[in-house]
Amino acid sequence: MAMILRKIRDASAQKAHFRHNPGVSYRLTLMLSPKKPAAEPEFDSQHFRAALSQFATGVTVITTRDENGGFFGLTASSFNSVSLTPPLVLWSLGSHSRGLPLFSGNSHYVINVLAADQAALAERFASRADDRFHGVDFTLSQTGLPILGGVSAWFECHNRSRYPEGDHVIFVGEVERCAFEAKPALVFHGGRFAEIGV
Repeated sequence: MAMILRKIRDASAQKAHFRHNPGVSYRLTLMLSPKKPAAEPEFDSQHFRAALSQFATGVTVITTRDENGGFFGLTASSFNSVSLTPPLVLWSLGSHSRGLPLFSGNSHYVINVLAADQAALAERFASRADDRFHGVDFTLSQTGLPILGGVSAWFECHNRSRYPEGDHVIFVGEVERCAFEAKPALVFHGGRFAEIGV
């Protein structure tokens, strides 16, 4: 830590400032140079997608209601945690997704984390089927949204905030209720589903 602090104090080019509040905590403020735009990528979208596919992710089905009061859900692997206090999670959705107006306009959604034996559910909710809930086992959350049967965890979220970035919208949800059951997980890697045991 001492070495890091010395480097920060000496980084006059970055105008770094270190303030010490005895007995409380360290606070660090960096005055960075004006932001420069990113360089043009040295790869195409296909190469970028292939590189991203090497990062194994969990698989979720996110549910809400449509404009007629029916159920709507889609598969997403962009789920991640943000904060413990308050309890926040995030996920992202393509800007041209037909579900974007629903998730943007509704006050709540449920994030269902799929278990290892639920690849068929992931494929169903990633399809263009009109009635994706036909024959699917689910119960209703406190706000009346589908919690899929057999999932390893679920999070009922208030639609806290949304951030358009590039060709997606990032959703931040504040978790109001959640539950889990420890079981093998469904993951997505290299364009294929796989299983990870407990």
